[in-house]
Amino acid sequence: MKFQEIFQASGQDMAGRAKEYFPGVMVSVLVALAAQFVAEHHGAPAMLMALLFGIALNFLGDPGPTAAGIGFTARSVLRFGVAILGARISVEMLTSLGWGVIALLIAGVIATILFGVLLARFIGQGPRFAILTAGSVAICGASAAMAIAAVLPKDEKSERNLLFTVLGVTVLSTVAMILYPILTQALGFDDVTAGAFIGATVHDVAQVVGAGFSISDTAGETSTLVKLIRVSFLAPVVVLITLWWQHAAPQDEGKRPPIIPGFVLGFLVLAMLNSLGLIPAALSGLLANLSSWALLAAIAAVGMKTDLRNIMQVGGGAIALIVAETLFLAGLVLAGITYLELAP
Repeated sequence: MKFQEIFQASGQDMAGRAKEYFPGVMVSVLVALAAQFVAEHHGAPAMLMALLFGIALNFLGDPGPTAAGIGFTARSVLRFGVAILGARISVEMLTSLGWGVIALLIAGVIATILFGVLLARFIGQGPRFAILTAGSVAICGASAAMAIAAVLPKDEKSERNLLFTVLGVTVLSTVAMILYPILTQALGFDDVTAGAFIGATVHDVAQVVGAGFSISDTAGETSTLVKLIRVSFLAPVVVLITLWWQHAAPQDEGKRPPIIPGFVLGFLVLAMLNSLGLIPAALSGLLANLSSWALLAAIAAVGMKTDLRNIMQVGGGAIALIVAETLFLAGLVLAGITYLELAP
């Protein structure tokens, strides 16, 4: 009888939470749908549209019927989206381009993050912001920014910094999508080399696909593969950031995250299952689409939780930092391609 009462109370609690979250979750999904519609019909980046639409609907994040659901989407749905992203990753994909390219990608991730942290000290930016921007530039743009933000200790600037980073990497990705194909053509790269450069340097997956396939099908397939290899670095980098922060940050700088967050474990488990061939191609594709929608809804919710006036307070140093990190990564990859003799 006691067990039945506990089960009933638990069920009522879950039903109550679902009812509380439903309005805000539905608003976030509707904004994501609107952003995807604009992206498909007008060629605008879906993440950027979701962010801007969310900021425009900022009042919905104020205390009221939608606030709880928006907070849930910005927090839990975000983690879910990152976790199921692992279904796109496999060991076979990692080894298909050769160890030289993989070593270059690893070096790009590590060097870009270290460069960002060091540069931030000289221009007056904090280590949290440096890790957030550098990690998003080095790995996979907005998705990495949201995953890294989820494990960094929270302070009063956390949401503002996340919004700025997502906005910054999305805009820079769009600029790179236009300029990098022109650059690779000017440098005389063949399609495979051009695709490798684009996949190793452009921040967001959608812009990588757009830039690569604007050159040729071969360049598009190569750039997408290289980009997904960069995405596979997300889980280990998040774990390393968590460990580093627990070691380096003072005790009073906010609540410390767990060493291996649950959504990172989910990412790793799905990547392992996919590597073993236990996830059918149809299910892998379904999870990839679900991940895209979850992250789109999450960034819309983050936009609705943040005041645009706070974003504008980041200052010129923050803009200089994320632009410098982007240029550093591009220069490093160009040097690596020349060293590996991938370029003609």
